[in-house]
Amino acid sequence: MFAPMSTSGQTRAENRNRRRAQEQSATRAAILEAARRVGTRDGARQLSLRSVAAEAGFAPAALYGYFRNKDELLLALAADDLQHLARAMRDAAASAPDGKKLQAASLAAVKLLQQTETFATAPAALAGGTAPEAERVFNGRLIAALKSLADAGGLKMDTRTAQSDTVLLAATITGLAVLARTGRLTALGFTPEELLSRLK
Repeated sequence: MFAPMSTSGQTRAENRNRRRAQEQSATRAAILEAARRVGTRDGARQLSLRSVAAEAGFAPAALYGYFRNKDELLLALAADDLQHLARAMRDAAASAPDGKKLQAASLAAVKLLQQTETFATAPAALAGGTAPEAERVFNGRLIAALKSLADAGGLKMDTRTAQSDTVLLAATITGLAVLARTGRLTALGFTPEELLSRLK
């Protein structure tokens, strides 16, 4: 029989586990940051695990301990961007006067969506058979972003109608960002600010 671990032994083991978890979290964050740089430079669709590994200074095989494939990495990037999106909308709404909170949150979303193409890669990544945990994280972040938008619009999200309105608004904002990113909105003679000023 093994003797029970002493309190100091438990503390050392807990500290070791905590350090290991912190190191893994830091490595994962470094990989995501490297992937973001590669995606910005080469385009998210051109991103490969090999190019991300080279950018992060890791052997390509090291990335497989964090992401099974490119789709999981792209989905993690999109989930990370959703977290930034939710925060940007909350911050914009909080600093806007009453009656302008939804416009401010929507404009913040458009501006952020214009700067990244990871959201455009998410549908293909989801269809690629990513791990359930990766999808769960993405879906949770998507719901948080939708809730931030609903809060800015004064919607309670407690009815199917309010949820539908929020999803429709999010789809409109996303489409507006795509039009702005590709220059089509300017070609049509509009600005995001002009169109979003119609939101009540």
